[in-house]
Amino acid sequence: MYNLLIIEDDKDLADAMRKLLSKWGYHAVVCEDFEHIMKSFEAAEPHIVLMDINIPAFDGFYWCKKIREVSSVPIVFVSSRESSMDIVMAMNNGGDDYIQKPFDSHVLVAKLQAIIRRTYEYRTVETQLIECNQVILNLNDTKLYYGEACLDLTKNEFRTLKTLMENKGKVVSRESLMKQLWNDDLYVNENTLTVNMNRLRKKLEDIGVGDFIHTKKGMGYIIP
Repeated sequence: MYNLLIIEDDKDLADAMRKLLSKWGYHAVVCEDFEHIMKSFEAAEPHIVLMDINIPAFDGFYWCKKIREVSSVPIVFVSSRESSMDIVMAMNNGGDDYIQKPFDSHVLVAKLQAIIRRTYEYRTVETQLIECNQVILNLNDTKLYYGEACLDLTKNEFRTLKTLMENKGKVVSRESLMKQLWNDDLYVNENTLTVNMNRLRKKLEDIGVGDFIHTKKGMGYIIP
């Protein structure tokens, strides 16, 4: 369930929005303390913020900037102000979308669903891929892709590349790699890692990926 924070000083409208969003399966919270909006934000831990511009104390632009100092959560302005300058200011202050009042409830829900897909659901899919220097490792099928080439990896080859690619630009020690590969075997010869690394490098070279994994003598391996 996604948490939504509604920052709207019209109590009737705020309650109507809360009820509408609850019907669609969202957990909507209405901010009631306009002097301390950041406390409400921290308590709600929202996935999306719905923000009016004309609210007591400071306006929505101010609070949008304050939220942006600590979070990249999507912020949707919902306001009766309709000038192009208001829309520009909303976007320039960190807003992600702008909906004018009065709004169609179906349009509001559709926009929120689109933002959720872009921000959270698509991101989940994207994180299943790791890319380094045009080399792509698919965490789902454990295959490596480079240009038009596709490389089937053994379990240890996959673990080796995953560890090195996740630490791109950092040296990964031989001890750390050995623990990743043979954590349950206390008697693996250290030369086994060298043999595995040489085989992996040869497979990479065969599909045109040369000089991908560098050796740092006395330290370990790195993908620069």
